[in-house]
Amino acid sequence: METVQLDKDVFQTTAANGVRVLSERVGAVRSVAVGIWVRSASVHEARHQMGVSHLLEHMVFKGTARRTAQQIALELETRGGSLDAYTSRDTTAFQARVLDADLPRALDVLTDLVRQPTLRQGDLDLERNVILEEINTVQDTPDDLVFDLTAEALWPEHPYGYSILGTRESVSDLSAEDLRRLHRRAYYPGNCVIVAAGNLEHQALLDLVAQQGWFEATNEGGEQAPQPEVEAAVRGREVRRPKDTAQTHIVLATDTVQFADPRKYALMTLANVFGGGMSSRLFQRVREELGLAYAVYAYSHFYRRVGVLGVYVGPQPKTAAQAVDAIRSEYARLAREGLGPDVLERAKRQTQGQLMLMLESPTSRMYRLASLAVHGESYRSLDATLGDIASLTVAQTAAVAREFFAPERQTMVWLGPN
Repeated sequence: METVQLDKDVFQTTAANGVRVLSERVGAVRSVAVGIWVRSASVHEARHQMGVSHLLEHMVFKGTARRTAQQIALELETRGGSLDAYTSRDTTAFQARVLDADLPRALDVLTDLVRQPTLRQGDLDLERNVILEEINTVQDTPDDLVFDLTAEALWPEHPYGYSILGTRESVSDLSAEDLRRLHRRAYYPGNCVIVAAGNLEHQALLDLVAQQGWFEATNEGGEQAPQPEVEAAVRGREVRRPKDTAQTHIVLATDTVQFADPRKYALMTLANVFGGGMSSRLFQRVREELGLAYAVYAYSHFYRRVGVLGVYVGPQPKTAAQAVDAIRSEYARLAREGLGPDVLERAKRQTQGQLMLMLESPTSRMYRLASLAVHGESYRSLDATLGDIASLTVAQTAAVAREFFAPERQTMVWLGPN
């Protein structure tokens, strides 16, 4: 095994079988956040099996070789801890937050879930209905549904455009053997990253990981499905989906840069000025000056191969066109003018403050370490990252604004009454 010190209290160990273990000591707390990230998710799915990664994430909680579903639920909750999981575009994560003394128990439960789920057909018959109800919930929640429709509009032929939940048809066709096949193929040590942050020592974490067999286990039978190459998203498209709603839900979005691209800090800073809070241009123009919507904001996401920058607004149908015109005008202004020196300095301080506040909890620090590991970005200390943001220039942000905020680049999705 190779262990390197990445920062004062940050360590990374890579075992011969490929599993990576990262930790950050936060001595001022009495808790630990610990998680296992599997580098397998919706981006690795075939269209006819859309949603299989998310369904597997649910199914591991139905029972393991050593625990029933109820025992899994009780194991940490009765000690004040929590256990959760999620499926994203790039990864599936299983995580716990516990008192520091309960780290061994938490890692045992997480290992049990990831390595030894029973995946019984009878459990699938029940859990499938839960997933179908989750899909129904999204269908009945237009301000969620519009984002699924936006991903599909941007990447109609690529898994980045698939619904993470899947469709009613694809989920209904999945079998227990499909889940077992995915588990055998993707849930092997070399495809996993184990991360912890809180009141712990790295060597003690390694000892616990070794006790759970992560270092001795082989990768036999494991073979991650290849991730399809990502071409440029569809740009400048307009999609209208009729739905009987009180509001028209609109997203304008485009593809941007991948997680490891240093331009993401310029994008984050620009997005803050554009629609990142009450002081942002979109909030001031669309809500405060024109009174066209209660909710209007910009967002940015960064995946392993690509990123997304977008704007959401929820106006009344009769004022939807006026809201879009106002947003497009702000897009054009930012693309044309960039940010002046004073505005840029304020925006950089805002972005730096958000990053620092985000890392106040062990869970957030765990997420940060895991994101770097699974998205292929070299570790950067918080101070170095803050320095990267501080060094942004007017010319750099102007170039990013011209490329990614051009109004003609944005694909627009409307969901609401005709």
